[in-house]
Amino acid sequence: MKKLKQRWGVSSNLQLAIIFIVFSITGSSAVYAAKPFLNWIGLNRENFSPDFLWGGLIYLVFRILLIFPIYQFLLVIYGWLFGQFKFFWEFEKKMLSRMGLGFILK
Repeated sequence: MKKLKQRWGVSSNLQLAIIFIVFSITGSSAVYAAKPFLNWIGLNRENFSPDFLWGGLIYLVFRILLIFPIYQFLLVIYGWLFGQFKFFWEFEKKMLSRMGLGFILK
């Protein structure tokens, strides 16, 4: 824990616990929000052939691709709600730049 606190620039165990809670809530919320959004735009699982393996796989690929931007957005929102906006904004910028998507925030 000491190395993680030092690496992230976190000063207390409470702040570290809040960060872990935000990560867990964000992941769960992003997965939960993806299905209704896919249904809203008309990409239901039933639209893909259930007998055909690729149909289910294509649906999952769409869902995972949708989860990514939802997760990024919710991470900053939940970070703000829990009083850790600065940490999560810096975390977001670093993560996107490492993925080659840093141009999004400029």
